Amino acid sequence: MTSAGRFAPSPSGELHVGNLRTAILAWLFARSTGRRFLLRVEDLDRARAGAEAVQLRDLAAIGVTWDGDVVRQTDRQSLYAKAITRLQEAGLTYECFCTRREIQEAPSAPHAPQGAYPGTCRNLDPAELEFKRSLRPAAIRLRADVAEYTVRDVLRGDYTGVVDDLVLRRNDGVVAYNLAVVVDDAEQGIDQVVRGDDLLPSTPRQVYVASLLNIPVPEYAHVPLVVNHDGARLAKRDGAVTLADLAARGTTADAVRDHLLGSLGLPPGPLERALAEFNPELLPREAWVWSAPGGRSAP
Repeated sequence: MTSAGRFAPSPSGELHVGNLRTAILAWLFARSTGRRFLLRVEDLDRARAGAEAVQLRDLAAIGVTWDGDVVRQTDRQSLYAKAITRLQEAGLTYECFCTRREIQEAPSAPHAPQGAYPGTCRNLDPAELEFKRSLRPAAIRLRADVAEYTVRDVLRGDYTGVVDDLVLRRNDGVVAYNLAVVVDDAEQGIDQVVRGDDLLPSTPRQVYVASLLNIPVPEYAHVPLVVNHDGARLAKRDGAVTLADLAARGTTADAVRDHLLGSLGLPPGPLERALAEFNPELLPREAWVWSAPGGRSAP
């Protein structure tokens, strides 16, 4: 299987210009290194009717092309089940019955990093386990034996982050993102992951899970986000930030594409033109404050 990069949106609504900028970057990284570029729809629990079709339309409108068919996570449940079974058979999982509120209110375990799961259900005896099973369904957690893990990022260098007993499958049966993304990338031959830097803190958990499953670790590049003038991650509430909203104001998809390319120091025009001048070392390292073509900033 040849190497590949990817873009993997959740079909929870329209893509905003921050998503589109990241998609362009993922495409440029992949194409500039001779990789295939794949599109995966991460629809395990955040799908909105019609959103996928709109997202694919908008990606095509700015010139992002992909190889092969679109893959959907909901079609890949058996792959996730096999991975969880492997971890269970290796003694690397346990049942957890904690609610979100109970986790928030529980005291942290000694020496545990802030925000880590405190291990409430890690060592339940048989009687406790039987009693908790009678109260509610169990989630499946990883039995981690490290508290942190270091990953290498093309743009950020070495990054060390928290690893805890993360959820592999929620108590409603939905597979957790941190497992699904690892399994998906490996199965698709994805060895380059370009995504927003808001996902960097979760990457050590994913790389650790990959190590337990003997899965090769991709090359990571976490790119800066697009933000509003307050420095907050861009969202629909910031006004005209989707292609449809901008089109209603008379801004074409080509103009949006060129504006996004300009924010990266790249020339306007088809993405192939930008590809000829793409150099990851010259990319901005800071978040970009959105202003619509014409100079109007996000409110």
